[in-house]
Amino acid sequence: MKTIFQKLGQFAKSIFLALLAPIAVYAERMFVFAVTPMTSGNFGDLLDPRFQKIYQDTYRQLPDMLGEVFTMVGTNGRNNMTWSNVGTLTDWDEFTGTIPYTSISQGYDVTMTPVEFAKGMQVDRKLYDDDQYHIMDQKPKGMAEALHRTRQKHGARIFNNAASIDSLFYSHSEGVALGSNSHTTTSGASTATGFDNLTTASLTATAVFAARLQMIGFRGDQAERIEIQPDELWYPPDLSEQAFEIIKSAGKLDTANNNRNFHEGRYKTYEWRSLNDTNNWFMCDGTMRRASAFWSDRVSAEFAMVEDFDTLVAKWRGYCRHGMTYIDWRWINVASVS
Repeated sequence: MKTIFQKLGQFAKSIFLALLAPIAVYAERMFVFAVTPMTSGNFGDLLDPRFQKIYQDTYRQLPDMLGEVFTMVGTNGRNNMTWSNVGTLTDWDEFTGTIPYTSISQGYDVTMTPVEFAKGMQVDRKLYDDDQYHIMDQKPKGMAEALHRTRQKHGARIFNNAASIDSLFYSHSEGVALGSNSHTTTSGASTATGFDNLTTASLTATAVFAARLQMIGFRGDQAERIEIQPDELWYPPDLSEQAFEIIKSAGKLDTANNNRNFHEGRYKTYEWRSLNDTNNWFMCDGTMRRASAFWSDRVSAEFAMVEDFDTLVAKWRGYCRHGMTYIDWRWINVASVS
């Protein structure tokens, strides 16, 4: 009987050891993993998904005005893009038995060349080892905010530099500023009237009305009248109160009379913090703006990581390549206030 119990005991022991073996192996592996030092070749890899998420989430939450200003276009793999304007036709002639044919003049050309931009950040190994996430997380956040500022600043150049010739992203064969009182035409038609889209008046109800009349009087390539619909006002935050009073007030401003305000609801208003002159404002035809102002992301913003083996530093770099331009000036009236 004792032999039988001894054999049963040995059998139970063998089963217990068999069940215990996988647990022991797992514990041994976990111990080895815990005491194995992390190499400089993997802390950047561990941080990268976290940084990518912070970078993307931060950028998505920032207000982007580029889509409001520009029509987005591709580059089709080219270094630059050229648009050629085509002249317009004069009014129809009375038919006297023969069709009168009129040649169309070649208009001005504009070439847009996207420009490269980049920025880098780096994280020392010890910041990761010491769990300094409150410091490290600010870096990808700052990268996203810097990219946003850069893109908004470049987009706002179409307004901020409107009264001077801007050559960072494009070259225009007309050779004058977007906002100018000396626009020309290739057709040979008179430019004495309707080729001036520059004013120096401060933002007032009277100035808005004058700018509207000025835009309605714009002329085409043949000095013919064209259909302009001024329906937008763009301005910096400093002019937001004046713009609100001019466009939103039901009654005429600064008068005791109960006259209706002509400007009420006539314009869509855009306050843009990237407009850097506190006095300048702009009246636009929104439809013509979308047909004339273009933005292109030749290379969309990248955010990539690499580690330096010798210095134990993980580096992230951002890179993008973009450009913007306008084709024709007749979508805007520029108030460059002295």
